[in-house]
Amino acid sequence: MNILFITSDQQRADCYGFEGRRVRTPHLDMLAREGTRFSACITPNLVCQPSRASILTGLLPGTHGVSDNGIDLPDATGEAGFAGAFSRAGYRTGYVGKAHFKTAHNFAPTGTPECRLSPQPQDWYGPYMGFQHVELMVEGHNTWPPLEPPYGQHYERWYYADGRGEEKNRLLMTMLPPLSDAAQTGHSALPVAWHNSTWIGNRTIEYLRAHCDERFCLWASFPDPHHPFDCPDPWGRLHHPDEVDLPEHRTMDLDRRPWWHRESLYGTPKMENEELRAFREKQSRTPVQTDRQLRELIANYYGMISLIDHNVGRILAALDEFGLAQNTLVVYSTDHGDWLGDHGLILKGPMAYEGLLRVALLMRGPGLPAGKVVREPVSTLDLTATFADYGQVALPDARHSRSLRPLIEGNATRDFAYSEWDLRASRCGVDLWLRTVRTKTHKLTLETNSGAGELYDLANDPKEMDNRFDDPGMKAVRRELEDMIASRPKDHVAPLPQIGMA
Repeated sequence: MNILFITSDQQRADCYGFEGRRVRTPHLDMLAREGTRFSACITPNLVCQPSRASILTGLLPGTHGVSDNGIDLPDATGEAGFAGAFSRAGYRTGYVGKAHFKTAHNFAPTGTPECRLSPQPQDWYGPYMGFQHVELMVEGHNTWPPLEPPYGQHYERWYYADGRGEEKNRLLMTMLPPLSDAAQTGHSALPVAWHNSTWIGNRTIEYLRAHCDERFCLWASFPDPHHPFDCPDPWGRLHHPDEVDLPEHRTMDLDRRPWWHRESLYGTPKMENEELRAFREKQSRTPVQTDRQLRELIANYYGMISLIDHNVGRILAALDEFGLAQNTLVVYSTDHGDWLGDHGLILKGPMAYEGLLRVALLMRGPGLPAGKVVREPVSTLDLTATFADYGQVALPDARHSRSLRPLIEGNATRDFAYSEWDLRASRCGVDLWLRTVRTKTHKLTLETNSGAGELYDLANDPKEMDNRFDDPGMKAVRRELEDMIASRPKDHVAPLPQIGMA
């Protein structure tokens, strides 16, 4: 069976039409109807690099070593993941879009394919992390314009190749009226034809066309709806701010939460590099938004998702056109979510609320039940073993990953899913070692340095308003979840040095 794995970046599990929110995702809704979806899937880590490395390798962050953003995945570890296994088994393997297995923003040039400070060879197409052919972009978020060659990668080369890069950058950084004062929000004037979501759709279709007579394993990775929320016209106006969904509880309630919530928002990052310290302090934290600002931000976030959905539809249509739909496993997910106003928070950080921790997971292919919803707690970490299972490929190194096939095709059960994050003081001034388990009904996060924690009864308190960590009535539940955390295999590596910020 072929594998087509499509991901977005920072897309909440409830931001799909089939979840009931007023976001327009007709093609992803169709994928959910025609296949199986997991309603209690979580990320193995709350930020990009560790979670992506875990999906590739089938290892938890503390074991593959990328325990936070800013740490490069070692080449040998990446090559031992599912892409390398599929390549060795005779599949054509490819990667299109944002990779983020290595650090983009470094203190000095590293020479890696994803480093913003390193010139890149203009004829390079891989191999990379086990993928034989890659077409990448460096970062893919529009905080800055795309890098001009010889910096950047394949998207950046294409972007500048027609000699209109300066015009494109001017349009990219121009926000069309009505202007918004919501955090990192605006309507970009860049035409959609030049947008990186369109480019990823185009290059994915061309890869399928080129390899439709071969077995393939392809990862197509969209960098949206990650901030800044700068959706281009007309997609940014597809959802009117008055019609989007606001969180029920959107007031910051730090007095009810463990100490690290406040510290992560207001602590001073410990970094010698002043530019990166200022970025961590300001760009990765946003002020509390008014309801109007939040509506404008969410409307643009929805638009970014709808533009991805449009390109997913184009890719699915190409599978039909090329005669591939009947022998291809199509999987859609993301690396992590976004608070999107929950508890007064925006973006991501060390608060494992459902909006950030839970992600969608959709799977369609031959032999997979249509319209099935699996409610067992699982993780995107399990995709590594799942791909190997359906592709009939041996993958012995992915020891933390368990195939989802018994849950898809049978009635297997799972007790819990696990997530971990080791944050250095470079983020908020203090080290945090967070461990989270989620069952069908409860969620526990421990900060193991201090012993503090938070425990939520998701069955009766789905909005996570009541931290019952110290509730005597929850003592048995807390002990059970702590035992689940303690069951994590003792195969951590020594922490790697932090070399960048993202």
